[in-house]
Amino acid sequence: MSIPHRQEIAQALVDWFSANGKDYPWRRTTDPWAILVSEIMLQQTTIPTVLGRYDAWMRQFPTPAALASASEETALRSWEGLGYYRRVRALRQAAITIQEKFCGQFPTEEAAIRTLPGIGDYTVGAVLSFAFNRPAPLVDANVSRVFARLFNDPTPVDSPAGRRQHWQLAAGLVHPTEARKYNSALMELGQTICTSSNPTCLICPLKTWCQATDPASLPVKLPKKKMTTTEHHDIFLLTSAGLLMEKQTGEKRHAGMYRLPRRPLESCAELPLLATQKYSVTRYKVTRRLYLAAADITALPGEEFIPLEQLADTPMASPDRKIIEKHLPR
Repeated sequence: MSIPHRQEIAQALVDWFSANGKDYPWRRTTDPWAILVSEIMLQQTTIPTVLGRYDAWMRQFPTPAALASASEETALRSWEGLGYYRRVRALRQAAITIQEKFCGQFPTEEAAIRTLPGIGDYTVGAVLSFAFNRPAPLVDANVSRVFARLFNDPTPVDSPAGRRQHWQLAAGLVHPTEARKYNSALMELGQTICTSSNPTCLICPLKTWCQATDPASLPVKLPKKKMTTTEHHDIFLLTSAGLLMEKQTGEKRHAGMYRLPRRPLESCAELPLLATQKYSVTRYKVTRRLYLAAADITALPGEEFIPLEQLADTPMASPDRKIIEKHLPR
């Protein structure tokens, strides 16, 4: 793919990052495991949130072997607050694969890295460039925004055509010898200068080559899917045996984690309402109504009493832990 001023653009990004790049803990290492962890954490999670968890998580699981030997329950509990729990399940399976298939050594070749569970094109590009400084492309939302404006492209960035075009641009633009700095620069440019609103074009290192006539109108995206509203009716039953909880099963994102037991609305009609909680998960807006259950209520299959001293180590989603902690005895 022929890209005008390709070398100048790539070198400008490298030079800009060398002078202005931010310092993050995952940028102080070339350990592919540490970099993989950071990239999985940063998927759909903000940098400040990851910064608050990354160092402690790496102390708990500094190597693939450490995570591979941990139970799924321990791994899920360690991820609490980061959300999207499929990520830590896949990361644990990747650690197990590294242990069993690669004798505990992180693979260095692209084809081998692609065999790790949960690893897609972006993550492969991140590991290859950040750990091994290889000229591998990567595209995320920040990169797509930069490309859409740099080339004044109205193609929806989340369409198949838009994604395909941006991966081609990423492969054609990546710096041949400074991929680590180049890819870091490209993402950071979108985070700090070529932002979704109010881009600061006057200080952009790519302003000489940027073709955008109305940067604020780009990138174009497909219409958003509507949020689905849902209501849950949960019960709170605390006895001398502990708190009644339900262990989730199946293939859902919270499988293996615990939640407050759920009941049909009609069975909660006569129970005292303890609290109403609202939160969002992916495309769902959830309203949870929590009721104080009678001590003689019948526990359903899959429900069990968790002793209070074990709750801290019991994996559960953040909304559950927040509302539980609010109603535990002080």
